[in-house]
Amino acid sequence: MGAGIAQAAALAGYGVILYDVSQDLLEKAIDHIYALIDKGVALGKVEEAAARAAREALRATTTLHDMAEAGLIVEAVPEKLALKQEIFSRLDALTARETILASNTSSLSITALAGATNHPERVIGLHFFNPAHIMRLVEIIRGEDTSDETVAAADAFVGRLGKQAVHCQDTPAFVVNRVARPFYGEAFRLLGEGAADVATIDRLMRSIGFRMGPFELIDLIGCDINYDVTRAVYEAYFQEPRYRPHPIQQRMVESGRLGRKSGRGFYSYDK
Repeated sequence: MGAGIAQAAALAGYGVILYDVSQDLLEKAIDHIYALIDKGVALGKVEEAAARAAREALRATTTLHDMAEAGLIVEAVPEKLALKQEIFSRLDALTARETILASNTSSLSITALAGATNHPERVIGLHFFNPAHIMRLVEIIRGEDTSDETVAAADAFVGRLGKQAVHCQDTPAFVVNRVARPFYGEAFRLLGEGAADVATIDRLMRSIGFRMGPFELIDLIGCDINYDVTRAVYEAYFQEPRYRPHPIQQRMVESGRLGRKSGRGFYSYDK
């Protein structure tokens, strides 16, 4: 997700600093972004001059303090509240007060994240969808203390990326992921009860208009991410049965079958 957001911003003409915890991860991300930009050029969707400018606009760092020069920072770490709060607290301390701190969280409270800072008015949710460089929808989530100026700046940023903003309340899972829970949950129940296999369930959902079936989509997103979001929504609604995780989700994560990124999920992925 971070790489996709960085790619979209670079192609929109922004200077982009990509931060991660290791040089190896950064090199993989940059190589992935370059490959996708080149693919866009080959398909005639990106002009060569824009591609060249986007490549030049990207730089990578393993030093969080380098983010101090940014006007907008989008956090895209795993869906762990404590981890995100720690990062927001550190960013709050090293950035200018005008810097907007945004989270790509798909389910956690923006107000809770802002509580880790001294300036909650500049904290907002910018939830992109996978793959972020292609999907047009972006949820803009306003926390209880988010200022009008922060919302307006975030809206302008999303518009410059050529994406469609949907303004959401700071409720568990916002709009899309709350709606999507039954899409995944019913699929797991059907699979768990032996009503149909993975491929059949996916094929049936595609046959009624979905671009991907639930298990194909989970493999793309990552089984671990899907499981974390499901648990977060379930807990946020105080164990509402409709949002209950399924044992199959837990088993997939514990066995390391995380989807495309691990080479195997509900389907197998070779080179």
